[in-house]
Amino acid sequence: MEAPTIYMIYGKDAAAMTRSLLDAYGIDERIKDKERIILKPNLVTPSRPEEGATTHTQIIIALIEYLQELGKEDITIAEGSWVGASTEEAFRRCGYHRIAAEYGVKLLDTKKDSFRTLEYDGMRMEVSETILGCDYLINLPVLKGHCQTRMTAAMKNLKGCLSDRSKREFHRLGLMRPIAALNMLIKSDLTIVDSLSGDLDFEEGGNPVETDRMMVGDDPIALDILGASLMGYSPDDIPYIPIALEYSGRSLSLEDIAIRELNRPESGTARPSGAVGRLAAYTDPADACSACFASLIHALKRLEEDGDIGRLGGKRIAVGQGWKGKAMEIGSGSCCSKAAHGVKGCPPSASDILRMLEDL
Repeated sequence: MEAPTIYMIYGKDAAAMTRSLLDAYGIDERIKDKERIILKPNLVTPSRPEEGATTHTQIIIALIEYLQELGKEDITIAEGSWVGASTEEAFRRCGYHRIAAEYGVKLLDTKKDSFRTLEYDGMRMEVSETILGCDYLINLPVLKGHCQTRMTAAMKNLKGCLSDRSKREFHRLGLMRPIAALNMLIKSDLTIVDSLSGDLDFEEGGNPVETDRMMVGDDPIALDILGASLMGYSPDDIPYIPIALEYSGRSLSLEDIAIRELNRPESGTARPSGAVGRLAAYTDPADACSACFASLIHALKRLEEDGDIGRLGGKRIAVGQGWKGKAMEIGSGSCCSKAAHGVKGCPPSASDILRMLEDL
């Protein structure tokens, strides 16, 4: 089987980044004969994207414009917020009614749709008829933390295609097997991962980490394997990943994935707040790009969860281009190549940083 390819881009202009990713992926050739197109963002709760929970609106707008330039007219934005939250309020808060009116696209609250009952591995779930009937499904998750599954990205975002009754059943069954089964029943044709400022820990946001990164690919499992590494986890730490691999009869690791970076991160000034600000006390940034700084924050969070962060004592970890050519005790990233203890990468993954810190 051909290795899955993921395209990655860094920056702060979400619209331009979206267009570059679509160009690199070559969507114009892949979508030629597809007419009914569904865009499935993450609007789990009525909150603004900068809070770390929902898909950035600029991505949606850029995607609609790109598709319409390709002559696509039947476009629907479909989502169902989590149980107890109003999808309509999420649409309103994130400006989706204005987008629908301006671009002539449809909005669908999947909670109000009709459903078809499907079954996989003994699990029954009610899936939106509209989503099942589309020609091309574009999944638009946010890479962020989750208090139950640790991480949520490509595969878990499809939960918004279900009835609230099935969402409740997912939780009763422990989430992991149902998430994997759902991805056997619904096939995302394309996934654009918003990793611009996903929350550190929680699906509903509140502690965003500025990562300034986006990814695109057509293999949700591969995207989640990469996402786990970027957040400092192994695939086995996210149980629905190995279950999905088992269901699909595949063997896939991070080393099997072709990652094509379209550019390099730029230096900047980290602006941590909340829990991120607490973890930032263990860092010594100097012109650190957001992606590199975010990897370090995620690694420190994993170290904290393991109860080992206190072993750093008063030591701080250097990160950023301002450290080039300078010596330091602990450093993160290629710019800190003269560190006595360090990890290379531009940027390094949180999982690589975590291994270096654990070795200390």
